[in-house]
Amino acid sequence: MDLLLRNPRTLPALLAAACLGALGAAFASQYWGGLYPCVLCVYQRYAYGIALGFAVLAFLPAGSAAGRRLALLGSGLAFLGGAAIAVFHVGVEQKWWQGTAECHAPALPENATVEQLREILLNQPFAPCDKIPWEIFGISMAGFNVLAYVLLAALSFWAAFSTSKGAQT
Repeated sequence: MDLLLRNPRTLPALLAAACLGALGAAFASQYWGGLYPCVLCVYQRYAYGIALGFAVLAFLPAGSAAGRRLALLGSGLAFLGGAAIAVFHVGVEQKWWQGTAECHAPALPENATVEQLREILLNQPFAPCDKIPWEIFGISMAGFNVLAYVLLAALSFWAAFSTSKGAQT
């Protein structure tokens, strides 16, 4: 573990790579795999994007050790926020609680003709939050995100607190 702390840019680079990998997998599954994301999936992407921004700030060589620690803490907090969204999403998938208003099918106009309704429904992509479009070993994508977010948050906090002990300069 000491080897990871020798270069102050190693852990931020790993965190950034993990964020890019997660976002890349999400967009690949959407655009190449045809899995349209629900609104909670999109919110989880925001958390990865925010954590990526903090990881990049921690990676920059011009920053001070204190600035690097703050950026790593920010990254850890973004990962915890993502974990909370992912846990909520798993609960919606498992029907433990209801999702947000955006998780349900969009409202249709009352006075629309059959042709207008058809156009609206065919041209408006929608994915309900309580359906699991893909899983492996009984774990959905949201479930894997919970695991990833918790591990990445732990790594971020470990790196931030290890830096505060003087392991990185």
